[in-house]
Amino acid sequence: MTTLVTAASGHLGRLVLDSLLERGVAPDSIRAGARTPASLAAYAERGVSVVPLDYNDPASVTAAVDGADKVLLISGSEVGQRVPQHAAVVDAAVAAGVEQLVYTSAPRATDTELVLAPEHKATEEHIAASGVPATILRNNWYTENYEQDLQVAREHGVLVTSTGDGRVPSAARADFAEAAAVVLTTDGHVGQVYELAGDTSWDFTTLASAMSEVLGREVQLQQVSPEDRGAQLQQVGLDAGTAGFVTALEGNIRDGVLDHTDGTLGRLLGRPTTPLVDSLRALA
Repeated sequence: MTTLVTAASGHLGRLVLDSLLERGVAPDSIRAGARTPASLAAYAERGVSVVPLDYNDPASVTAAVDGADKVLLISGSEVGQRVPQHAAVVDAAVAAGVEQLVYTSAPRATDTELVLAPEHKATEEHIAASGVPATILRNNWYTENYEQDLQVAREHGVLVTSTGDGRVPSAARADFAEAAAVVLTTDGHVGQVYELAGDTSWDFTTLASAMSEVLGREVQLQQVSPEDRGAQLQQVGLDAGTAGFVTALEGNIRDGVLDHTDGTLGRLLGRPTTPLVDSLRALA
C-alpha cells in the first residue's frame, strides 16, 4: 500500500508525513511529492520515498501518482492557478486507478461566500465528475494563521482587525494533519465530506486575551473599519491587491462565514482539538 502526499514540503504536508510515521506507517510505503525534493532530505533519510512533484508540470504529477494506492491532494497556494493544478492530480489519480483520493478543501466550499472557496468548489466538482473514490476534508482556519498578528502584539501590544464580532473555530495545523493521516490509514471514509474545525469558536476579544496570556503583556484589541484596515496593511508593505484580499477575508469572518463547528475534527482525532492558548504558546 503506497500513499502519496502532494505538496509534502509545505507546513501541512510535513505534519502529515509526521503523523503517518507516528501512526506506524512504514516509511517505504510513504511517497512524498515536492517541487524541490532536496527540501525533504530528512524524511528521505528515514526511508520515505521523496519524488519530484510540481503542480505546474503534469509529467511530474503523472510520475508521482503512478503506482500509488492512496493520494492526499493538499491544495496549492497559488490563488488563481489552483483549479488546473488540482485537476492534473485528480486526472492522474483516475488514470492510475487509485483506491482513494483525499483532498484538503475549504469550509463549506460548495455553499459559502468565503473569498477562498471558488477554486475549492471547482476542484470538488472536478473530483465528483471524475468518479475517483474520494474523501473531502474541508479544513477551517489554522490557528497558525495568526502567527504574524502574535508577533505584532509582542512588539506593539495591539491586535488590529476589522472582523467585528466574528468568530473563528480554529485548530492547530497539526490537528488537521493528523485528521488527514487518520482518513488515509483507517476504513470507512471514501465518499465522505468532512467539515473540520476546532471544538471552540472564539471571537477576537478572546484572541487578544489569549495573546496577553501567552506573551505576558496586555494586548489591546483595536477594531477598525475595512477601509482603515486596508490602508493600514498597505502602510506596512502589502500591495493593494493583497490588502484587499485580507480585508475581504476579515469581512467573511465578520459576517460569520467561518463560524460553524460540529465536533467532527475531534471525533476523527479521538481527542479534543488543540486549545487556542496552547497553539499560540507553541508559536510564541
